[in-house]
Formats: sequence, C-alpha cells, structure tokens
Amino acid sequence: MLESYLPILIFIVLGGLLGVVAQLIGYFLGPKRPDSAKNSPYECGFPAFDDARLPFDVRFYLVAILFIIFDLETAFLVPWAVVFRQLGWFGVTAMGIFLGLLVIGFIYEWKKGALEWE
Repeated sequence: MLESYLPILIFIVLGGLLGVVAQLIGYFLGPKRPDSAKNSPYECGFPAFDDARLPFDVRFYLVAILFIIFDLETAFLVPWAVVFRQLGWFGVTAMGIFLGLLVIGFIYEWKKGALEWE
C-alpha cells in the first residue's frame, strides 16, 4: 500500500530540492551592488509621502467581488458545458439558478457604481 505513494514522495522531495537549489544559485551567483536606493524601504526613487495603512476605497472591494463573480462563472460553465447532454433539465435548471445569482451580483455591483471610475 505504501509503495504506491513512493512516486508522490519522490516528486515532492525533488520539487522542494529544485526550489531550494534555484534560490541558492540566485543568491550566490547574483550580482551584489547595493546602493542607498536599493537599501531604502521603497525603490520608487522618492521617500514615502503618506502612511501605508490607509483604508481602501469600497470600490476596490466591489471590483474584487466582480472579478470573483466572473471567475466563478467561467470555472463552473466550462465543465457544465462538457457534460451538458448528460445532465438534462436538472442541469439546465441548476445552471439557470446559478447564473441568475451571478446576474443579481452583477446588478448590485452596477448599482453601487463599482464600474465607474473618477
């Protein structure tokens, strides 16, 4: 029973070693030319002008929700389309309910003004 897990264990060990070896090669062979700009907290060329802990605008979260809506739609529509004929009316009804909920979320985003930028 345990011998069937041996290839998985070998794969995990080799993957971990490859990741560590790649990091070590980059560290030891990479150029080391530090200067004041590289050692500063921000590499943008000027010092920070405000606190980094400012609250985000609500529209940022609404756009994130919108991305999740379309991402889920794609992730569920493709497998559903592959087995569409085997699902019958139950599959059509279930996907209709799912898409209806996504449309409600999209309308909510639209009404909140998440798609309008200043």
